[in-house]
Amino acid sequence: MTYPKSEINDLRFDDRGLLTAVVQDCTTNEVLMVAWMDAKALRLTQRTGEAWFWSRSRGELWHKGATSGNVLRVREIRADCDGDTLLLRVDPAGPACHTGARSCFIMTVNRDP
Repeated sequence: MTYPKSEINDLRFDDRGLLTAVVQDCTTNEVLMVAWMDAKALRLTQRTGEAWFWSRSRGELWHKGATSGNVLRVREIRADCDGDTLLLRVDPAGPACHTGARSCFIMTVNRDP
C-alpha cells in the first residue's frame, strides 16, 4: 500500500503547538511510549534520525536517550488521517521507559466489575 506524503505545514498542532507522538518498535510493532513533539522537535528528529520531543513538565526540548544512551533511531514517521498525531516507527537502542522497562506500557488496568 502506498501512503500519501505529508509536509510539516499540513500537520495540525494543538493550541500549545504540540502533536501527540506514538512511538512503536519497527521490528516487533510494540508500542513503546507516547510523548509530545513541537515543530522544532519534529525537524530535529527528521534531520538527525533520532527522536526528539517536547517535555511539557520541563518546558524544553529533549533528545530521547541523550543521557541514558537509549536513543530511538527513527525509521519512519507517519501522520494520522487528521494530521494531529504522529507515529514514529523506531529501532530502540535500549529500554524506552525511564523506569528501565522496554515499554512504558507495563501496567494493566482492570475492568470495572
